[in-house]
Amino acid sequence: MMDKDSAFLQGAFLLTNKLCLPSTLSSLQKADWSRVGRPVLEAVREICEQDELRPSTVACQWRKKIVCVVWLKLLCEQAGEDVETAWRENPFFPLQNSLPEVNHVVLLELVKSMAAADVFAYFLLCLPKSQICIELERLIHYVTSSPTREEDVHFFLEVWWELWKGRTEEKAGGKEIEMLFSDQLTRPSSKSSSLSPQAAKRLKIDTSDQPASSQTPDVLHILLHALKDMKDFISSTDLCLQALSVSLDSLYTMLFIDQEVTLPTKEKLQLLSKAVSIRGKKDEKLSPELIQEAQKDLRASCTPSQFRPSNMKGDEALKIITDLTQFWLNNGLLKESDAVNLSYSAFKLGQSVQRVLTASGETDLPEMDETEKNKLRGLLQSLALPGIQTTPEVDAQVAMIILSHRLEDYQNYAMLFAREESWACDELWLDCLEKNQAAFQQTDTLISLVSMFMRTLRSQSSDLSQCRKLMKVITDVFSALSLNDKNKSLAAMLKLSPRGFFGFSVPSAVTEGFEQELNMAFNCLIQGGAGASAAVSQGNLNTAASLVARVAFQNPEAALRSCCHSAVFNKGTFSLMAKILQLLPGLRGQAGRTEDEGEDALRGSSLLCRCLQDTIQTKSLSAGEKEQILKFLDLLMMPVTAVEGEESQWCFLAPQEVVKVFVLPNISSSSGTSCDLELSLQLLHTALCVDVQRPASSPHWVLDCSPFPLLYILAQLHEQAHRLWEEPPGVAAHHWSMDLKELLLTVLSTLGQVVGAELAAAPSSWSRALFWLYNKMEELDWTVRFHLKPLWGEHFKNEVPSSLLDVCDLPEQEWSGLDLPQYGPGSGLLAWMECCSVSDSLQSTMLSCLSLDQRQPDHVSMFSKGLLVALTQTLPWCSVSQWTRLLGALRQLIASGRLHVPFSLEYVDFLPLLDLRRFSCELRLSVLLLRAFQLLCGSSCSDWLSADGWAHVGRLYAHAVREMMSSVKAKLPLPSSGAWTVSASMSPKAPTSRDSNPLKGKESPALKSEEGETVPSQEVLFVLSQLFCHVQHIQVMMPVRQCESLFLSSLEILSHYEAIMADFPESSSPLESDNTRHFFTTITDNLENQEMKVVLQQKIAQLVPTDAH
Repeated sequence: MMDKDSAFLQGAFLLTNKLCLPSTLSSLQKADWSRVGRPVLEAVREICEQDELRPSTVACQWRKKIVCVVWLKLLCEQAGEDVETAWRENPFFPLQNSLPEVNHVVLLELVKSMAAADVFAYFLLCLPKSQICIELERLIHYVTSSPTREEDVHFFLEVWWELWKGRTEEKAGGKEIEMLFSDQLTRPSSKSSSLSPQAAKRLKIDTSDQPASSQTPDVLHILLHALKDMKDFISSTDLCLQALSVSLDSLYTMLFIDQEVTLPTKEKLQLLSKAVSIRGKKDEKLSPELIQEAQKDLRASCTPSQFRPSNMKGDEALKIITDLTQFWLNNGLLKESDAVNLSYSAFKLGQSVQRVLTASGETDLPEMDETEKNKLRGLLQSLALPGIQTTPEVDAQVAMIILSHRLEDYQNYAMLFAREESWACDELWLDCLEKNQAAFQQTDTLISLVSMFMRTLRSQSSDLSQCRKLMKVITDVFSALSLNDKNKSLAAMLKLSPRGFFGFSVPSAVTEGFEQELNMAFNCLIQGGAGASAAVSQGNLNTAASLVARVAFQNPEAALRSCCHSAVFNKGTFSLMAKILQLLPGLRGQAGRTEDEGEDALRGSSLLCRCLQDTIQTKSLSAGEKEQILKFLDLLMMPVTAVEGEESQWCFLAPQEVVKVFVLPNISSSSGTSCDLELSLQLLHTALCVDVQRPASSPHWVLDCSPFPLLYILAQLHEQAHRLWEEPPGVAAHHWSMDLKELLLTVLSTLGQVVGAELAAAPSSWSRALFWLYNKMEELDWTVRFHLKPLWGEHFKNEVPSSLLDVCDLPEQEWSGLDLPQYGPGSGLLAWMECCSVSDSLQSTMLSCLSLDQRQPDHVSMFSKGLLVALTQTLPWCSVSQWTRLLGALRQLIASGRLHVPFSLEYVDFLPLLDLRRFSCELRLSVLLLRAFQLLCGSSCSDWLSADGWAHVGRLYAHAVREMMSSVKAKLPLPSSGAWTVSASMSPKAPTSRDSNPLKGKESPALKSEEGETVPSQEVLFVLSQLFCHVQHIQVMMPVRQCESLFLSSLEILSHYEAIMADFPESSSPLESDNTRHFFTTITDNLENQEMKVVLQQKIAQLVPTDAH
């Protein structure tokens, strides 16, 4: 069913067809159209007329639809379209079928009357190239048919130029008719095999008039020869200028260029401004449509034509244009009167001439006759075409319209708009910027705006209210960017100034509100509670990062200071701040000092490091705050993936930067406090543990941190920590703790391994530094070289006290002795034990090379006594890791029989009838430690240690007790239901002993598993009771008798004792349990600390068999 407009159009065509009688529209001649075409023209004018009820888009669509329907009517008639299929598949069928048959005269008269050359050219480009040539021939035939008027030639030139413009990009939804037209052309080719022969020919193009393909003329050939034939019909200057301009541009785009000529944006803007200024003088209002047309003309003049020459040679084209130019010059048609009344055609011709003259001088085309080319150049140079100048105001207006309507290339015009100082900061410029923020959402454009803002602020005549408004608009533009572009903009801002907008003296009227925005942003983050949660959603994290990025863009330094302050002083916030910064790598900036930073700024460190350093120097830090600093920097050094799915990683802070800023200045033995030292060592250790991806050929980052001086300083610190209990607190440069010493040893070994690996890769590069370091070690304790063993490789022998060589069979080619005054005769075992504590590999060497003849009892006895003394000397200065190694060495010595430790029955009245062989090592080790403490707590050694030293010794002993308990428990499998049974030899009514000591000898019932294996529950209870007695003995002996670690060890032993009694009820009778409680209580009576005594005795009272509850 047709709508009103379609019916109106149908009626007009039928009336026109009736006026043609006795002929029809299908045979209409051009001369007859003026007589019969009035009804159609009036109907088309009314349908396509724009008013309040018919918007411009609807009128434009009708304009296209009329051309489409009439042309398809022609094509369908030529192809003999099958009506039965067309009404189903052709959406234009109702209107198309209702029209009378027409010919090309009707089509072209309609196109000309509607000024629809652009529509006609677009539809023409939908056809195959061969059909385009045929249609152009028909157009030329129409134009040259009598009567030929200048308007016909003008129409021909318009179609020509619209063809060169090509298919323009339109907004979504604006190409429905063009697509339907194309579909109707391509439909037969895809369906011809499945349709009837008649239907398959529906729109097949009739090429019967077409010559063979090898002789097919190209488009330019057809057009130039047609123009040559029409030259006599051109009598006006404007049309002559237009014809020559189109010809020259066609020649230029077809023969002289093979890729688009990119003009600077400012030059394009000036050309557009000139074009619209000229057309504005002809009462054409400055509008987006006017600028868009000028842009299309400019693009078509600078883009290689889609029509490439096939048969037409360059010299042939040159000759035609040269002849035409000469002809029109002779007729006086190529002269403009003055610049005031300059026409648009003259302006375009001036640009065309300039392009061709430039290209002909630069381009060497072999197919062009040089004589003909020079002749054309001479003719073109003789043209006296006046120029035109524009004003900055017009340029600004054109740029604003392009930006406001998002016309072609608007992003480049936004960049020009941001940079052009002559436009900046007036009311219209600022208003355009505010209304078209989306056009400026590119990093380079945004930074240009920032630079413009900063220059404006520096000028004396700046309007502060406009500057404040401009700063807000720029910040809003930044906030609308993607996270990736935000980071690019932040990095660019940091290059401009680390203080952003406030990198120089800025009036308070402009900065007003920023501090409030900054505080509000970070208060929102902190009060939101996200900092305390490790599981922040990615969406919330992106929002938080955008919030920080906004204030950071305005003032990066202030934002980073707030980040650092929150990370250090707000509990749990360090994690959130680190995650936010990892999303904002643009804030990493560049290491070094910028021009507007102070002279005291740290060279070579990032802005974040400087801000964090300033933050932690403002006041003394608590242990919790230092812990937050450590975790904050640890997270920032962690490699993160740059782009999801890629393998490349980056760190917000490089480990070497953290080391240079926070470690090297503070770690010197002559500076700082112990707190600074501990934090520095923790940071160094954390940095060394970061797994940074690097190319195989790239050196480790630690080589940038003066590794050899750093190792020497660490070795000096090791010297101080080596005898930490010997120096009075007021004398030592640092207040050492054993935990700090442990950390130092770990860092020293780790750094030695890293540097050693780099030395092995390039030994010749570091030989001088290596010898320097080795010689420096001579003034320090001999053990430090073993911590740096990976550095020395095979270059140096292992140097140890000479006395060690008396007790160890060490190869001379690898080991050499040192005459050290503190290691005199008989000190070999002391050096041996110190070596055992240094590293696992050195311990293994000491054990395997120990010189001891086990066949000589006196040798074993003397060795055992000497080792006890050496153990007493070594124990107080061991860290936990060193003590663990020593315990392992002692176990191996006891297990191998080289260390003789007799187990005396000090806490047993009678020999227990138990199989204690599997617990022999634990019992002997416990006795050995008891003997060592008896020496250590004796009158000759009791003044060796301070209160802290005794507390540390107590912790080491408690550590040994825990190891022994773990070893004992490992030999007692956990019970399971039905897994344990009492052997037949055990009578439930067997009498129990009434002796006062529960550990006296008795006939022990044997607990067995289902597999028949004896379960040593009674043996374990016996061993635990011995350990408890030894711990209590040592606690009573120690000068510091409130040793909490030993008290806790005693409680732990009693807890295990109670658990075994509960799991294995048969392992202790009620009487035995009662005697044990009495015995343990008697031992604890010797404790001086009443609180400890009460707690232990309460725990002892709970040692009751399960049956007794």
